[in-house]
Amino acid sequence: MPYAIKVNGTVRTVEAPADMPLLWVLRDLLDLPGTKYGCGIGQCGACTVHLKGTPIRSCSLPISEVSGEVTTIEGLSAAANHPVQQAWQAVDVPQCGYCQAGQIMTAAALLTKTPKPTDAQIDAAMSGNLCRCATYLRIREAIHRASAIATGAASAAPGGRSRGEE
Repeated sequence: MPYAIKVNGTVRTVEAPADMPLLWVLRDLLDLPGTKYGCGIGQCGACTVHLKGTPIRSCSLPISEVSGEVTTIEGLSAAANHPVQQAWQAVDVPQCGYCQAGQIMTAAALLTKTPKPTDAQIDAAMSGNLCRCATYLRIREAIHRASAIATGAASAAPGGRSRGEE
């Protein structure tokens, strides 16, 4: 069945079964591989995208239920210069990197809703995103830095932390 969905600002039409998860529509039909498959049951957060600005798990949302604009990691910033992306690089968050697209999308949604989050707000918002490399302290640091970048309180320049330092 054909579905017209707005992804990263562009309306795209795809031919897909009604029960095909949005994740596979994005990756296989629209060639947007940044969104990752993790668990397939919406528990790990690797597949997080925004639907109308809200983070959702694309692995468990059938294309037939998609209503509103979808933003993927590829659409977060055309130049990869969103404050969260800048902070992720400055803090050197990723190790294996597999979960990072979902982490970044969740963090970006948090900062849209809560521009200056506390540690507790960050932990609550990010609790559904698993990181097998356990970079949670760097993720929290990067979210604080992204907040500062977005509000003009800091630059994206590295903060003097060495890799591996938690």
